Amino acid sequence: MPPDQFASKGLRVPSGRLSRIARFGNMATGIAGSMLLDGARQLASGRRPTVGDLLMTPANAMRVTLQLGQMRGAAMKLGQLFSMDTGDFLPPELTDIFARLRADAQHMPPAQLNMVMTRHWGKDWRAQFIRFDEQPIAAASIGQVHRALTLDHQDLAVKIQYPGVRRSIDSDVDNVAALLRLSNVLPKTLDITALLTEAKRQLHEEADYAREGACLMQFGELLADTPEYALPSYHASLSSKNVLAMSFIDSVPIESMISAPQADRDRIMTLLIELVVRELFEFRFMQTDPNFANYRYAPETRQVVLLDFGATRALPDGMVAQYRTLLHMGMVGNKDGVLAAIVDIGFMNAQTAQQNKREIDKLIATAIDMIQQAGPFDFSRTDFVSDMRDEGMTIAADRRNWHIPPSDTLFVQRKLGGVFLLASRLKACVDVNRILKRYL
Repeated sequence: MPPDQFASKGLRVPSGRLSRIARFGNMATGIAGSMLLDGARQLASGRRPTVGDLLMTPANAMRVTLQLGQMRGAAMKLGQLFSMDTGDFLPPELTDIFARLRADAQHMPPAQLNMVMTRHWGKDWRAQFIRFDEQPIAAASIGQVHRALTLDHQDLAVKIQYPGVRRSIDSDVDNVAALLRLSNVLPKTLDITALLTEAKRQLHEEADYAREGACLMQFGELLADTPEYALPSYHASLSSKNVLAMSFIDSVPIESMISAPQADRDRIMTLLIELVVRELFEFRFMQTDPNFANYRYAPETRQVVLLDFGATRALPDGMVAQYRTLLHMGMVGNKDGVLAAIVDIGFMNAQTAQQNKREIDKLIATAIDMIQQAGPFDFSRTDFVSDMRDEGMTIAADRRNWHIPPSDTLFVQRKLGGVFLLASRLKACVDVNRILKRYL
């Protein structure tokens, strides 16, 4: 289906627990029927299909994509998480599902929006505004954002949570996990119980907009002395667990800066890499969602705009110390020390490290090259990106190597990987060595 057909014109969010379970049931029924039909065809032609092959047909992939996109909430959020981290390792059909789910979600139709707003602000809620734009300026997995002008002429971005999202998190996560298990994507020996528990906890936190408002204010204080960054102002009087009112900042998507002069791209990525290092070693408090939509740029003020603090978490001292050791070993070029730190942090166990020593040594050498290099490192280097990807895929190809790191490490690594991916996308040159020396 072409992207313009996949885009939403407004679709009601199924908000009740039973209605969401029914959506999963309908999806499963449709997939099962398709599998029976495809299986009969393949048997008639003399082939013996596997369950995984039958599940991941183009028709079933599209069915899953549309259903998760319409449901929004945790089901869609998990799809977005997979799309950034594991797309290179999943079957093409699942990769397509998750890539589509990275695009803007379908927003609520006006009638449902009015119902949600009436429940939050009362029947005459529009009387608080000179203007409240009915068409959202952004729609994502958990909520959508509208621009509004208050009676005292404050220009706001108002994030509104989809109804029923918080109540459905646990069941949505369980149902998506069941889909992954059924597709045989995950090795049967891989225990994802702890990861699912952590995913539920994280999503419950992201669905609490009052908590996000507090994190937004805390980050504003941490970056008060750094005018190169711009954050929205939190408007507590109009906010709650389901609605987050913030000042609107006029800006452009960070990815659009690919056409900007090299000096501008280098400066933007220097600021973002420096920020993630400060989050890890100075603040010990990190916004762990690296979705590119969370970064924007204000050309007039030349500020990097930071959005969406729902996935913010405090970092434990022990893990910060482990990362400090890892990077120190890399800075001095101690490959054995880097590998020992990798195992200590929990990226992999000692057996995997030994079995894949050649590939891991190459990964370590590539990483050391980046952080040891004096002067700017060119993230557009095709050998850097391809080497990291190829060696990583070689290790991941053996599913016996699949391993789930501790949850805090997993979220930090996802943030680091996302920032480096953005640096590669913008073809930026950044003096990583200088940044690390300053904060290590």
